Amino acid sequence: EGPSEWHKAYPIAQGNRQSPIDIVSARAVYDPNLKPLVISYESCTSLSISNTGHSVMVEFEDTDDRAAISGGPFQNPFRLKQFHFHWGTTHSQGSEHTIDGKPFPCELHLVHWNARKYATFGEAAAAPDGLAVVGVFLEIGKEHASMNRLTDALYMVKFKGTKAQFRGFNPKCLLPLSLDYWTYLGSLTTPPLNESVTWIVLKEPIRISVKQLEKFRMLLFTGEEDQRIQMANNFRPTQPLKGRIVRASFKA
Repeated sequence: EGPSEWHKAYPIAQGNRQSPIDIVSARAVYDPNLKPLVISYESCTSLSISNTGHSVMVEFEDTDDRAAISGGPFQNPFRLKQFHFHWGTTHSQGSEHTIDGKPFPCELHLVHWNARKYATFGEAAAAPDGLAVVGVFLEIGKEHASMNRLTDALYMVKFKGTKAQFRGFNPKCLLPLSLDYWTYLGSLTTPPLNESVTWIVLKEPIRISVKQLEKFRMLLFTGEEDQRIQMANNFRPTQPLKGRIVRASFKA
């Protein structure tokens, strides 16, 4: 059922703008026309936390543009829908994107959609300019105080298909100080793998403690009735660039 089999059910898996990729920093093209990224999460409303069977996800109310990103390569604001994580069984892997061949232990994805142009998230997810995902790398270091509220809630969604109320969490606290980024045209990294994502991969990682990361590894890919399979290594391997240009908002 792993990523190597996805192309059978989803032929787009072998398409021309698949994600994730390895970002070769020396080959990224500095683009002075890229605007700074503006992340406005001041009045965002988190609703729930859930175990999707391939990650843990926090969903947001997305009926207006109160929580959105703009600037960067975008003409329109993109509305925050959800965030989720990818991680490994060990600290030596876990992120989906890699930088110069180096993976991080974990990667956060903040998923946004183009609500000015499309009526629903589903419609946006099928359109080439429908989604914007901000990727944040996590590395091991000192405890991330703001992350505790999230990691402390993980026990509630240990099993696949479980969901719990999770209100008043603002993901602004999960962003690094610098919003320097790389951007490229890519896809969802889980089926249906739609080529609908403009990726914004932040250069600066955030740090979490080993203990915090261990809590992610307590989650299960399986339901309460099934044999327990630890949720980890829930990342897709990097995909061929196929001629795409990665642009940088900063000079190397």
